[in-house]
Amino acid sequence: MTPWLTVVGIGEDGFKGLGRMARHALLRASRIVGSDRQLALLPVCIRGERELWPSPFSLEPLLARRGESVCVLASGDPMFYGVGASLAKQVPGNQMLVIPASSSCSLAAARLGWPLQDVVTLSLVARPLAALNAHLSTGVRLLLLSNDRHSPAAVATLLRERGFGPSAMVVLEHLGGAAERRIEGTATQWSDPAVADLNLIAIECRSEPSALRLSRLAGLPDSAFEHDGQLTKRDVRAITLARLAPTPGELLWDVGAGSGSIGIEWMRTHPSCRALAIEADEGRQALIERNRDSLGVPGLQLIRGKAPQALENLERPDAVFIGGGVTREGVLDTCWAQLKPGGRLVTNAVTLQSEMTLMAWRARHGGELTRIHIAQAQPLGEFDTWRQALPITLLDLTKPLDA
Repeated sequence: MTPWLTVVGIGEDGFKGLGRMARHALLRASRIVGSDRQLALLPVCIRGERELWPSPFSLEPLLARRGESVCVLASGDPMFYGVGASLAKQVPGNQMLVIPASSSCSLAAARLGWPLQDVVTLSLVARPLAALNAHLSTGVRLLLLSNDRHSPAAVATLLRERGFGPSAMVVLEHLGGAAERRIEGTATQWSDPAVADLNLIAIECRSEPSALRLSRLAGLPDSAFEHDGQLTKRDVRAITLARLAPTPGELLWDVGAGSGSIGIEWMRTHPSCRALAIEADEGRQALIERNRDSLGVPGLQLIRGKAPQALENLERPDAVFIGGGVTREGVLDTCWAQLKPGGRLVTNAVTLQSEMTLMAWRARHGGELTRIHIAQAQPLGEFDTWRQALPITLLDLTKPLDA
């Protein structure tokens, strides 16, 4: 099938910077869709009818022209946080041709001398700034696609608040064009200079000695979370996450989420991991919202309600953790019924009643019971002794593939 839709990546150097294939596609197109800035880059010899994206943005008018010879203009590489990626979800590959230009991140890496494979790239375009928190670590290099001219100042403020004020910042404007400009400083010294809306922020992370060290591995310090005491503690949390075994793209139900620590750490393992935190208490709901932002996973979805009622009509999970309410009628049964075949269910018990519930469940469904004893050395007069935490009983089972 001959593609009816061609997506052309165009840089700041405009039509003259395009290759032969991209030029021919634009010359042949009966209709060209893009933004004001992109359409203004085209010369008068391009005869196709020019059409602006609708506001609010929608692909529907474009998709309704299926069968016409249409070109879409995109900035740089259309498949890198661009409209090409959105179109690819709705237009079969044999109906769409993508002709990329250099992405702004490729150009920035070239200007800075940074090997692109060693850089973390993120987009702030219509996305929460809090997602940046998950990537802050000394020595990490970041390339951020700005939402607008206010983004550099907002990023500098976040870095200072997180103890990364010494981080070097470079703002690159209009990359690849005649108006290209570079502004440098540190987050601490950033004076909010006037910058163009079209900019990219490069950061070389450097932390203050007092900055909290947050690993991607499970078992963040308890002090990383705001909580009211309802928190799966660090060592038990690490063991629990190991049993839940998150892999890219999977969805977790964190039932009776408390402060949200399990769902948050699940999502921190990989950018594509998702989690639903189910919590009925309003105070803890607020804690979950603050924790998810401060730890860089603003995409964690909070479900306000009590299980099992709150579990109705939710997307089926790949894994379930039950941190509270395990003795409540219907909670285990509902979670098990909705868990995908091959999925993992892990729950922790502290009380005798919840432990008995897990033992009865195991008798019917199988699984592995583990008793966790943790003690910490604490002062006793002039000496030290072991202070035993409450023992935890952990049930871990995998749903059969034929269930």
